[in-house]
Amino acid sequence: MVVGASAAGLAAAETLRREGYDAALTLVGDEPHLPYDRPPLSKQVLASAWEEDRLRLRRAEDLAALDLDLRLGVAATGLDATGRVVRLADGSEVPYDGLIVATGVRPRRLPGEGAHVLRTLGDALTLRERLTPGRRLVVVGAGFLGAEAAAVARRLGARVTLLEPAAVPLAHAVGDEVGRVLSQAHRDRGVDLRCGVTVTEVTEDGVRLDGGEIVEADEVLVAVGSVPNTDWLAGGGPRVADGVVCDAYLEAARGVYAAGDVARWYNPLFGTSMRVEHRTNAAEQGMAAARNLLAAPHARRPFAPVPYFWSDQYDLRVQAYGHLRGHDEMAVVEGDLAGRRFVAAYRTGDRVSGALAVGMPPKAIRPWRQAIAAGAAWGERVPVPAGE
Repeated sequence: MVVGASAAGLAAAETLRREGYDAALTLVGDEPHLPYDRPPLSKQVLASAWEEDRLRLRRAEDLAALDLDLRLGVAATGLDATGRVVRLADGSEVPYDGLIVATGVRPRRLPGEGAHVLRTLGDALTLRERLTPGRRLVVVGAGFLGAEAAAVARRLGARVTLLEPAAVPLAHAVGDEVGRVLSQAHRDRGVDLRCGVTVTEVTEDGVRLDGGEIVEADEVLVAVGSVPNTDWLAGGGPRVADGVVCDAYLEAARGVYAAGDVARWYNPLFGTSMRVEHRTNAAEQGMAAARNLLAAPHARRPFAPVPYFWSDQYDLRVQAYGHLRGHDEMAVVEGDLAGRRFVAAYRTGDRVSGALAVGMPPKAIRPWRQAIAAGAAWGERVPVPAGE
């Protein structure tokens, strides 16, 4: 049984069939839509470049060929790990021999009513209708999701204010220097980016800051992170701590594996536990969880990927490999920050732990993926600046 019918859950179900599992297979999803892709929601869908039919991950006939007990529009509400039963919101109970949890995340919200979030197709379509030229949009949170939405809104002619509590947006993930480069791209295109401000609530007129100031808006988008969808697991089964806690094989409890945004697993490549909210990881992890669920214990393989993500903001394509958070050093190894065309490498300890490219072709950053996967020594890959 697979609970969660987005990228990770679908990849898991397909892999189970491809690996020869031909018994009953239930795929549960809380949305009524056939599985669809989420990254375009804040880009192509919000910009009206794509309609919803382009988001579908598989055609209806391809799903039918998997011979699934497909239950859409019904959420999982409970797990009886002892009896191996999943309870659903419609009152039904589905037994399982093996379970893959792929229930994803939900947006964090702020006090107050009327704000948009951007996680589902419905969210994107609703916000899209409101983004007309001259409309005032306040985006709370200048992470990748908020920044992408702000960029689209500006292209559509909206007046955008972007509010961020950190001194430099994304500094925790990519470092101060890269964060400032991406911030300036928004300012250059007319976004009113305000850093070091905290929003306490959404109001009828916009949002209230912690000092009491009201930032007026016609529409408010809250993009302040996410919460793993693990509430239905309370009371038994896998351990939960900012996600479903898994080992290196993605096993969370006996017969229970997890994949996608909801999974917190030990990645032996980096020697740390991580939870990755990126599309590529979701699909790869869904496949790995399915293979390990079917495999004999001695045949399982650790899931040790080099995470990858990308972001489109205006004419900038941001690409990154590795585990950038908590890095000790960043160095520009190609191009320059001022020109917004560069590759930056990241060091954790004495190893290359990540790489990020802005405005560069994919071939410029691909060699760094191999370096990260091989655990390359920093001193062997990054030249020492002259004079040091």
